[in-house]
Amino acid sequence: MARKYAPRLPGLGPGRTWHPLTVAWWRDVWHSPLAEAYLEVDRHALYRLAMLVDMFWQEPSKALAAEIRLEQQAFGLTPVDRRRLEWSVEVEQEQRGRIMRAPADADAGEDPRNVLKVAFG
Repeated sequence: MARKYAPRLPGLGPGRTWHPLTVAWWRDVWHSPLAEAYLEVDRHALYRLAMLVDMFWQEPSKALAAEIRLEQQAFGLTPVDRRRLEWSVEVEQEQRGRIMRAPADADAGEDPRNVLKVAFG
């Protein structure tokens, strides 16, 4: 069960506001089922991660993206991170069906996987 509230993001100082994508990310993190696993003490590290996310949206860089990727691992924010942490998220059966297979009547044209090639080096 996801938390019903997201802790408030701390102030950034005079004249600064959080980027809208950071605010959306923060809300998504705290309203996800993962939030139930977070302790109060985790908020401090999540605040630091929010600062990195905000810096990335203000001025994107590979260095910031790499740091975000590293920091978010502790919170299970990607499927690979959840697997490594041995966390699982319950998915409603109806949603699982949408994830597992495309509608039978979908005419998507050529399979986009056909562009994938195997490279041997």
